Amino acid sequence: MADINVNTKIGAAAGGLAEHPAEGSAPAAAATDPAWDIIELLFFAYRDFVGDPDEVLSKLAFGRAHHRVLHFVNRNPGMKVADLLDILNITKQSLGRVLKQMVDQGYVVQKEGAQDRRQRLLYVTAKGEALALKLAGLQTQRINRAFAELGPGAHDAARRFLTAMIDADNREGVLRLIARADRYKVRS
Repeated sequence: MADINVNTKIGAAAGGLAEHPAEGSAPAAAATDPAWDIIELLFFAYRDFVGDPDEVLSKLAFGRAHHRVLHFVNRNPGMKVADLLDILNITKQSLGRVLKQMVDQGYVVQKEGAQDRRQRLLYVTAKGEALALKLAGLQTQRINRAFAELGPGAHDAARRFLTAMIDADNREGVLRLIARADRYKVRS
């Protein structure tokens, strides 16, 4: 790993990360200063959160885009390609390349819509579902280890924090998507 040089105003510890002020103490930096510790912790947490699945995916010549497609199609069977494009916020060309690989390798199938034959509806195959569950299992283990360290209320606090990180005009839609997927999994 390359050396990282950290130059901050907040007195970084020897490891390059500043200590968080004690509960109830005044913040060391003004409210307008960057939240360097949280920003960096989010970068490192994301790196490790996706690192476990990355190892599995690399053996299949898949990447993170494949993981995201597999995740959302597994959680939302019959999802329209247009809806997936909105969720992932990627180009049609990028999604097309990833979907082609996943269809060709038997992880996802596309079916035409019952009312509108122009619609392309996406479903995971049994092979796709198994991979999606394996990847989610790895990430769930990491999440559960963190929650165990934090104690009671950690899940709710994490959910509130992550929800608040989503742009306000998108929050309700994201929460509806999650609730709809949760209801579907309970029925199946």
